[in-house]
Amino acid sequence: MADLTLPAATLEYVRFPVRATVNGAAYNPTADAVQLAFLTSEAAQPVGGDYKAGSWETGANSTYLARCLVGPAGTVTLTAGLYYVWIKITDSPEVPVMLAGTLEIT
Repeated sequence: MADLTLPAATLEYVRFPVRATVNGAAYNPTADAVQLAFLTSEAAQPVGGDYKAGSWETGANSTYLARCLVGPAGTVTLTAGLYYVWIKITDSPEVPVMLAGTLEIT
């Protein structure tokens, strides 16, 4: 079962929560560049061209969500299938890459 499921005809942001800490304290990552990759294989890891521009959204209680506009005329248009969503955050000196969840396009 996918973390998120969207019809192929929809245009909307997909959001995945991100928790960051520095020296054990909560950190606001929204000044850092964020990119998302949508891969069809669970075993694959993204490479440079796989990443699409993302942005940040701040939710309730200072939660941070990495997001990307998915759908026709969005940042990325996906066909029906299951996608493994990766997030890459560019900070200095760290550049974490993490598997965020799955997205099913129906």
